[in-house]
Amino acid sequence: MPKTRNQRTSPRRLLALAQLSNSVGDGAYYTTSALYFTQMIGLAPARVGLGLTLGWAVGSLAGVPLGRLADRHGARGTAVLLALATGLAVASFALVRGFVPFVLVACGYAAAQSGLAAARQALLAGLVPAGERTGLLARLQATLNAGLAVGAGLGGLALHAGTRAAYLGVFAVDAVSFLVCALLLASLPRVAPRPNRAIRPIRPIRAPRVIRPRGSGPGVLRDRPYALVALLNTVLLLRMPLLSLVLPLWITERTGAPAWLVSALFVLNTAAVTMFQVRAARGVTGLESATRAVRRAGWVMCASCAVFALSAGASPWVAAGILVLGSVLQVAAEMGQSAGSWQLSFDLAPADRVGEYQGLFGTGVTVARTLGPLVLTWLLVEWGTPGWLLLGAAMVAASYAMGPAARRAAAGRDAEAARAAATPTAAAATETATTATAPAPATATG
Repeated sequence: MPKTRNQRTSPRRLLALAQLSNSVGDGAYYTTSALYFTQMIGLAPARVGLGLTLGWAVGSLAGVPLGRLADRHGARGTAVLLALATGLAVASFALVRGFVPFVLVACGYAAAQSGLAAARQALLAGLVPAGERTGLLARLQATLNAGLAVGAGLGGLALHAGTRAAYLGVFAVDAVSFLVCALLLASLPRVAPRPNRAIRPIRPIRAPRVIRPRGSGPGVLRDRPYALVALLNTVLLLRMPLLSLVLPLWITERTGAPAWLVSALFVLNTAAVTMFQVRAARGVTGLESATRAVRRAGWVMCASCAVFALSAGASPWVAAGILVLGSVLQVAAEMGQSAGSWQLSFDLAPADRVGEYQGLFGTGVTVARTLGPLVLTWLLVEWGTPGWLLLGAAMVAASYAMGPAARRAAAGRDAEAARAAATPTAAAATETATTATAPAPATATG
């Protein structure tokens, strides 16, 4: 019997509901966790940054083997177990009373989150045809932002109350949200594990030696111009911990603005990205427009940093207005930089190695999450206004360096393409010339 439309779309709805569930919990957690760790547990901001840095470093290492586990033993079961592990890690934060336990729980949380993301992608790939995955991912991203906004509102209630019970209530909501996520993922159809192709290796057929063009070697790091573009993008991504860590600490320790403003700024960011990111990317269609978008974003981000610095020492409502203006500039810079970097990451990659090149480019997010908390808490919260200005200057410098780096990478890509196209012709010409100049066989004489 053919499946009905509701049966065909059921996995998509379940994936969206699972995304909505844990994103609501995450939104509440992100807006309150930094203040809970500093105000309720008593950890210094620098120690919170160091603990999160160590946690995301472990998470970045755990993502690949946990994703491989999903491939080998089933994406659905692995995703369910990792969702439960994430919920358990969030609940464990309520028991933390010192720095070492905080680091251990942060490592477990980051590892489970990284593995869950990989397992869910494997689950989606097994349930959705290749031509429909991008559209579904776009809808899941919209669902994610909506859930984060709702969760940030819940977090704002806890910040307004300012009690230990309110903060612990947020951790309970986040833990339950991952339990609900696990139940929804368990309701999805089973995805068969992928066979381990390393069991029976196939010997490669020996072929005539061919000189390969530069950049076609064993790793993308041999393509230094592209690696430089990825590095500059990593610098621009250092803005990522601002909303979840730096601004909450800055608002409570350096300004007179109310603590609930943290959740309001989080909602502002997620709502703006949800509504305007597609529009911000429309004008980015090639190399030049992408580098212009990144360059403009660098200046806007610099202006945002300067505005944030002005909020120090201001009266509560003046500081609140300044912080809102800074957040508007920050999200505008975020959308422009994202659109430009997406275009560059694909345009500068060889057509036959896009996956490998995207793998390198995507490490910028992990590095920003790993180093950002430590660097930015020291630079901005500890150092203050000079730190904001230095961060803004670094953003402008990286955005302006992106243009020459991208043009150099594009020139190298074009040269490699031309060299690859010319190689068969040159080989054929050499073979023809060798045949034409070869001595004729000797004939017998009487």
